[in-house]
Amino acid sequence: MKYLYYPGCSLHATAKEYDLSTRAVCAGLGLALEEVPDWNCCGASSAHATNHLLSLALPARVLGLAAGSGLDVVAPCAACYNRLRAAGRALCDPAEAPGIAEAAGLPRPTEAAGVRVLSVLELLVAQRDRWLARVRRPLGLKVAAYYGCLLVRPPGLLGFDAAEHPRSLDRLLEDLGATPVDWPGRIDCCGGGLSIARPDLVRELCGRLLGWAARAGAEVIATACPLCGLNLEMRRPPRAPALPVLYLTELVGLALDLPGAKGWGRYHLVSPAGVTRRAGGGA
Repeated sequence: MKYLYYPGCSLHATAKEYDLSTRAVCAGLGLALEEVPDWNCCGASSAHATNHLLSLALPARVLGLAAGSGLDVVAPCAACYNRLRAAGRALCDPAEAPGIAEAAGLPRPTEAAGVRVLSVLELLVAQRDRWLARVRRPLGLKVAAYYGCLLVRPPGLLGFDAAEHPRSLDRLLEDLGATPVDWPGRIDCCGGGLSIARPDLVRELCGRLLGWAARAGAEVIATACPLCGLNLEMRRPPRAPALPVLYLTELVGLALDLPGAKGWGRYHLVSPAGVTRRAGGGA
């Protein structure tokens, strides 16, 4: 089974471990990934706040590059996924589509609008039968499932899971042998695009999230967003718990006991070494 792969800017840079683990998990499951040729930045997280047309034309161009392949696009980054889906919807709007198509150089905007975009979480849920029987080392960890702002919201755009009470990541973690904790921060914002402009606010938000997760008994936070992962590690206030933050594909790789899975931790700012040693019953 083959998919087009849109890594976006983060997975080629600050979220290298997300890229490596996504590729490894898909390869282990017999899911071939081919990068969208000549892809460009989707515009997250600043374009939508500065130029509406640009915020749609950038991801629309990516959809245009994928159009005609007959393949679904997998976008691991929650922000990229959200922007690609927003562009697809806008290309179906007769009022917006012509301007977007002209700006993005799309000769067939309707074809681009028809490209199906999946998050990695959606992909893994859809392919559950492929990986469930391959779990070799059930995690045995208490995990805070962190959906963040963009993975399941807004409901009119995404609709993959309940916008206010999502459970898909929690169920996936249970299948991996982890225990999802009940905590209030699962869909709260980490500060996103304010990381540079207002790091003080981001530290406050991230400290709150880390505190909630720790008080709920979590040993690790699971995310599907590179910006959330980076903020929770880099913008952690001095007194906040130093909880490791792992991408969901890293946790899948650990449970499937994929070669090199424990080595992905070297890319993290908060070392997950203790967690990865304990995962699967390790010493």
